[in-house]
Amino acid sequence: MNFFIPAELQGIREKTALGQRIDEAEALQLLECGDLNALGQLADEANRRKNNNRASYILNRYFNYSNYCILSCQFCAFSRKKRDSDGFELAIPDMVQKAREALSIGITELHIVGGLHPSLPFSYYTEMIRELKAVDERLQLKCFTAIEILHLAWLAKKPMTEVLAEFKSLGLDSLTGGGAEIFRKEVRDRIARGKETAEEYLDVHRAWHKLGGRSTCTMLFGHLETLADRVDHMRQLRGLQDETGGFTGFIPLPYQPDNNEIPVEHSPTGFDMLRTLAVARLYLDNFDHITAYWVGMGMKLAQVALNYGADDVHGTILEEKIFHMAGADTPQLQTETDMIRAIRETGRVPVQRDTFYEPVREWSGEEALACYPAIK
Repeated sequence: MNFFIPAELQGIREKTALGQRIDEAEALQLLECGDLNALGQLADEANRRKNNNRASYILNRYFNYSNYCILSCQFCAFSRKKRDSDGFELAIPDMVQKAREALSIGITELHIVGGLHPSLPFSYYTEMIRELKAVDERLQLKCFTAIEILHLAWLAKKPMTEVLAEFKSLGLDSLTGGGAEIFRKEVRDRIARGKETAEEYLDVHRAWHKLGGRSTCTMLFGHLETLADRVDHMRQLRGLQDETGGFTGFIPLPYQPDNNEIPVEHSPTGFDMLRTLAVARLYLDNFDHITAYWVGMGMKLAQVALNYGADDVHGTILEEKIFHMAGADTPQLQTETDMIRAIRETGRVPVQRDTFYEPVREWSGEEALACYPAIK
């Protein structure tokens, strides 16, 4: 992209080009900027300085061990109570079978989260990690949100740090970044009353990072929060990243409005999604990777996002429930060929990555074109 940059953004452009940090006021100025093309150019320049012309994807498989949950977060369409007919919980042999099937088609990561189950014992979770890792030690396990860790610590009657250390010793590779929602207390209390505080979310990830673990982080946007709330959320994530360096990537999650109690009728617009990704790239200068989550925004817009600061389009997924139960109308999966094609069409070099955003395979031009010869 090569668009005219208005005078009011030139100072920010010069700062980011020199590797200087922008502050919260400048981040808010960018979010309030109506010139999306200029904002995208600034973010694309920053992205290329970090990631050159590469964009990544991962061969992953989602599944949920249960949707029973003791909480009743107002924004959540996924959770169920024991009395609900569409509640479920998976037996560990069923999860092992899913892992074996995933491994047979080249999946490298299992992404597993669930509700705060009212009665499963702590041993269920330790056995789950142990048995899944035993399928193949190369299979990377990205499991549990921060609130799940706090729940499991309560269940085990152990300190949170001890629970994290135990899971790490059993083969847990990464925590997920889910559950961050929005950190601003007033908004958090309206959309997820009873959930962990922002400080508790950050404490769990801090403790995991101090153990040598890595994790992603997220932000749920487009509901009741203000633009200033988004900046405040990213400020706290940037602060923890300064402290630990343990976050591998940032994943903004567009709110899905169906089947929940939040009085918002529409998901964020394409304009809002792109500006949020662009500002994340410019403000979160200590994050190498920004993911355009195709499940929430659609693959077509995720492609566009690669020119607005994102350098990753997430993964193959195979089975996603949380966003789809909240109204997402995107597919349940993307094939590897789909991912490679989507990236190549934007002029980027497709790179298969692992859980930690480390490259597994970089597709050359001819190799990538061979995946979809009809459009050579």
